[in-house]
Amino acid sequence: MTYEAECLHCKWKAEPSTDSAAVDVECMSHTGLSNHRGFRRMCTSFAMVVRAE
Repeated sequence: MTYEAECLHCKWKAEPSTDSAAVDVECMSHTGLSNHRGFRRMCTSFAMVVRAE
């Protein structure tokens, strides 16, 4: 799983990470510096599929 976030008020984006807490900390830091409080958060997972015959 990869966690990402972006600010809804400007073009700022958190560094993608496998640790959701690290992304949350980046968002809190951005909020403290800019007073922007809305973020879009994404969680992406990948799967490998092998066809059984």
